[in-house]
Amino acid sequence: MTENNSKKQLSGSSPLYAQLRDILRNKIISGEFKVGTAIPSENELSNTYGINRLTVRNAISILIREGLLKSIKGKGVFVLNSKIERDLYTLRGFTKTMKDKNTPSKTTILNKTTKPAGKLLSKKFNINEDDDIYVIKRLCYANKEPISLEFIHIPKYILPNLDKINLSFFSIYELFEVYNINLVTADETLEIVRLDDKHSKLLSLDT
Repeated sequence: MTENNSKKQLSGSSPLYAQLRDILRNKIISGEFKVGTAIPSENELSNTYGINRLTVRNAISILIREGLLKSIKGKGVFVLNSKIERDLYTLRGFTKTMKDKNTPSKTTILNKTTKPAGKLLSKKFNINEDDDIYVIKRLCYANKEPISLEFIHIPKYILPNLDKINLSFFSIYELFEVYNINLVTADETLEIVRLDDKHSKLLSLDT
């Protein structure tokens, strides 16, 4: 993969390696740099951004440690599968996953509402269409960066007092423990969707 040959001037008060790191990270997260493909070489990045190869190498090394890139001797530096890997075969939430990886994390509750389950969710939860469910919209951060926007649906009868609980102090899985609910299986759905401007800003992405 090659960058556009035109020079791109780095600017700002942060170190040059940090600026390049952020540029490369954004290209990976946005999908401009595809999973499994090689990023531009050190020489190409050096020429494109007008910086020396050592600065380029420092930026790439950080992304390798973050698990975004992998260096293969004699072949180049390749984009890995995901920013944060979560074991979908183990029942644990975002907070526990990040803790196990020794990654600083937090979640911000953007909205918490109650609504009728409707046709689709009533089938998933085996409840009536007019039974209430909680809808929790939250933003998840790792290393102080927003990495995912989640919509969580919970039937009201399972956690009847959820509307009175401050979710800033409890993870979803901790709430289940508080209510002595033992989770046996989980059905997680991952979707790739086009974000509108509002949600793009939450994730610090360009549309």
